[in-house]
Amino acid sequence: MQRYDWSALDEGERERILRRPAQETRQSTADAVAEILATVRRDGDAALRVYAERFDGRVPEAFAVGIEEFDAAQRDLAPALRAAIDEAAERIAAFHRAGMTPAYALDTADGVRCERILRPIQRVGLYVPAGSAPLPSTALMLGVPAQLAGCREVILCTPPRRDGSADPAVLYAARRCGIERVFKLGGAQAIAAMAFGSASIGKCDKLFGPGNAYVTEAKRQVALIEGGAAIDMPAGPSEVLVIADRGARADFVAADLLSQAEHGADSQVILLSDDSALLDAVDRELERQLADLSRAPTARSALQSSRSIRVDSIDQALQVSNRYAPEHLILALRDARAALPAVDAAGSVFLGDWAPEALGDYCSGTNHVLPTSGAARYAGGLNVASFQIAITVQEVTPQGLQAIGPCAVELASAEGLDAHRQAVQIRQRALASHASSQDVQSQSV
Repeated sequence: MQRYDWSALDEGERERILRRPAQETRQSTADAVAEILATVRRDGDAALRVYAERFDGRVPEAFAVGIEEFDAAQRDLAPALRAAIDEAAERIAAFHRAGMTPAYALDTADGVRCERILRPIQRVGLYVPAGSAPLPSTALMLGVPAQLAGCREVILCTPPRRDGSADPAVLYAARRCGIERVFKLGGAQAIAAMAFGSASIGKCDKLFGPGNAYVTEAKRQVALIEGGAAIDMPAGPSEVLVIADRGARADFVAADLLSQAEHGADSQVILLSDDSALLDAVDRELERQLADLSRAPTARSALQSSRSIRVDSIDQALQVSNRYAPEHLILALRDARAALPAVDAAGSVFLGDWAPEALGDYCSGTNHVLPTSGAARYAGGLNVASFQIAITVQEVTPQGLQAIGPCAVELASAEGLDAHRQAVQIRQRALASHASSQDVQSQSV
């Protein structure tokens, strides 16, 4: 990791060292994705079969996972892994259930009731990448909140293995979340199928989940195409920022940095400390622990664009962190809880020495689909509300119109919107006419 002293840097240098690795989508990638999207949208399943043969080396008899494959996955999966998936699912569900936004109603004036009601997004598509390893944790992070939201139709796409089957752990996690429609389909073609629909796969309203550069670009494009689908968030490379004080354990800190660095060569890790001796110790630990990692080359590449920064104080470190707005923030401090109020921008925060970020990736209960590339300044991580639509409702009685109608008339007049004003005034006149008629009748009686 490259070492810097924050106080010795000018503003331009500070901006430079906090810059993420360049994330430029090559034009060739964008063009290839655009062609895949257009072809799948036009040819449906026929295009999916062509791409399956091209990218996976075989055309499956059916893209959909059958009940037999689900049953075999549940039967053959190692009991310890089944138990871990069950345990993680329960904690994820408990945390997300507690954070669900309730519907509410309020009388804002006599005769004026305003409400906010919640409805699930009807059709959602989940993408669970495979790559160099299966990701049952991602199936849980997407599937659990979708289940809690009550989405009527949930589709999950995941790339097939070399033998054409879906990963058993992903299938078990999907079934654990009540997902029955799983398709052995990956890449930009899977995103296209869920965004536009085909004979096999229904069109979805919103897509969720991470993926490689092609998947990410496909999500970006379908969100911009008329008739496409909304997406959860743009997904950039994984990142972590660690703030450590003199009492932090160098081996813990190094392990946390490497747990993010091994995600990919474009991942970024940043360490801030007010103790130079700790920074030196972490450098030594990184080298020692790298020797034992199966993905050491990937982690080493990521460390080339990572930073080790000495700050004057922990308060200064927190200011730097807010400026960077990390996806993951680890506070390896003696009193981490006391520092939390100073955190203004982070996807997920891990307090103290005994809270490795890896727990959040898998089973603490929080969601690991988080804002990257500085988006934590204005966005939070995935939750049940991501799978819901909030609808507001107004119910107004004649008394309510009398109470707030004049306010609307005044504002409509100021904005020069005559039809808005008239929509209220015509009702006011009707009420006045009705009241006058009632008075006449009462007098005649």
